[in-house]
Amino acid sequence: MRQIKMVGFLQAQNCSIAPGSWRHPAAATDFLGPDYFTRTARVLEEGKFHLAFFDDRLAMPDIYQRDHRAAVENGIRVVKMDPATILAVMLGVTSRLGLGGTYSTTYHEPFHVARLFGTLDLMSRGRAAWNVVTSLNDSEAANFGRTEHLEHDLRYDRADEFMEAVLGHWDSWDDDAIIMDKATGRFADGDKVRALKYEGKFFRTHGPLPVPRSAQGHPVLIQAGQSGRGRRFAGRWGELIFVVYPNLAAGQKQYAELKAAVTAAGRDPDQVTVAPACYVNVAETEALAEEKRAYTQALANPTDGLVLLSEALNFDFGSKDMDAPFTDAELENLSWGGFKDRIVQLSGKANPTVRDFVTFSGRGTTKEFPNFTGTPKQVVDQMQVWFDGRACDGFVLVASQNPGSFEDFTRLVVPEMQRRGLYHKDYAGSTLRENLGLARPPIGEWKKAR
Repeated sequence: MRQIKMVGFLQAQNCSIAPGSWRHPAAATDFLGPDYFTRTARVLEEGKFHLAFFDDRLAMPDIYQRDHRAAVENGIRVVKMDPATILAVMLGVTSRLGLGGTYSTTYHEPFHVARLFGTLDLMSRGRAAWNVVTSLNDSEAANFGRTEHLEHDLRYDRADEFMEAVLGHWDSWDDDAIIMDKATGRFADGDKVRALKYEGKFFRTHGPLPVPRSAQGHPVLIQAGQSGRGRRFAGRWGELIFVVYPNLAAGQKQYAELKAAVTAAGRDPDQVTVAPACYVNVAETEALAEEKRAYTQALANPTDGLVLLSEALNFDFGSKDMDAPFTDAELENLSWGGFKDRIVQLSGKANPTVRDFVTFSGRGTTKEFPNFTGTPKQVVDQMQVWFDGRACDGFVLVASQNPGSFEDFTRLVVPEMQRRGLYHKDYAGSTLRENLGLARPPIGEWKKAR
């Protein structure tokens, strides 16, 4: 029987992905210390979440009005700590929860990423995941000494090579390479450790990677490509595909397209989990749940959306009148193709305005993703429509407040899902792959994808 997979969506910053969450009177203020993240890790493991993963950007939002001040003054995701360090803290207080972090193929090197996540996989005993991104904007480029961000499809061409190099490094050691024979002094079989000697158009890296394979083979790969080129990339590499669907009908259509992309890449679509982002407001009564939703929605301010749209699309949304339509040239140059396509579809306009982007994206508000609201029964009813309707294999839960959102879900929603047989009652194993129902990848398996 299919069961729902649950992912907790985290940020190493001063707020959740909802920038107004820090303004909530009950919001924790100790986000610059480890307790903030270890508390969340424990709650997610108590709720039997399969995975917690960190979103990330490599720059403070500063494209709106070409300045960082609006973002700083309003606390719009301006603290951005390195997620790998925080994951290392979280793995020490958990034993089954999967732990994933975002690292960019555009601004890092394959050897570095392979070594970092290979080590995290060993230290977590096989619970690591890497969220593969190509990054978004010129501010990130400037922080790494570049004059501008790479063009969309070129980023994915480069990322394909990056993946080949990383996976090649993760295959450096056979599972039985280490002998550890103290009597003879032979540590490992030299024939079972290989140099990669990778040479491509964008990358050259030699190896071998000095990190042996983990209990799950190698880290699980998370991907979020939804544009045409991004969907092909996700179909080739993604094992857990993080998506944003504005409604059920769009979800069903794009779910089928993603599964088709996986099949076209020569992979088993049942070995790939597709999970859309969602908010959940749950309480003992429907009235209380609606009150929660209204309260968290009211925490957003108009600047939040404009700052975050500018960051995500690499365009200064303060440079145009709210009702001025984007030109064809401006639309062509927006960084995030899948996001732009969604606004064109929802607005019904080939050339949406700034106001259309604000309205139909919900960026900076808790209206950005589907919002399941009500009693535990009502919330699970809503989730089950998506799950049974083949719009998803699970959900990425976004916190509208912290603490609060993950705790409420664990206390109220998880027992109702378990009662219906929609959710596991305990972890299937000790590794993330076991818990997601993914096979352990043999050496060289990634080469079969096309």
